[in-house]
Amino acid sequence: MALRRRREGVLSIEQTRDLDRVEAMLAATGMITDSIRWPGACYLMAWMGHEPVGAAGLEPRVSAALIRSVVVVESMRGKGIGKALVAAARKAAVTRGARELYLFSTDAGNFFTHLGFIEVPVDQLVTALSGVPQVEYYRARPDELAHEVAWWLDVSRDGVIER
Repeated sequence: MALRRRREGVLSIEQTRDLDRVEAMLAATGMITDSIRWPGACYLMAWMGHEPVGAAGLEPRVSAALIRSVVVVESMRGKGIGKALVAAARKAAVTRGARELYLFSTDAGNFFTHLGFIEVPVDQLVTALSGVPQVEYYRARPDELAHEVAWWLDVSRDGVIER
């Protein structure tokens, strides 16, 4: 396996199997770490030079995918890293066959709205992604699910060449 060369001061995003590092980053910010080792998931790590500065997960299911656990270390927030992670997760979802992209977020709605997501009923997300770990986590905790907000983005035209 070839290692990518990271340059100091340059943001790069790579798929990662270093789930211990992802888990530690999520735990440090109080985010859910349950089921991040699900075999069908994909995790992306953002690097600034040689330092990990963020992560995002993707849980695909047939023609839909859930972006989960978007996190950027506090000292690096506001530099476009979250936006770059979501763009990379979007691309990863489309390459896995997703036509719809969903996520849960109770406090970052403005961020996701700026990226084109729209708020949808939580039941829509649960129906579309039944069986993926984060959805099942919330289904097992209906009191928590009742406080969640669902977001959706149509990615069915991503990569389509218009003539």
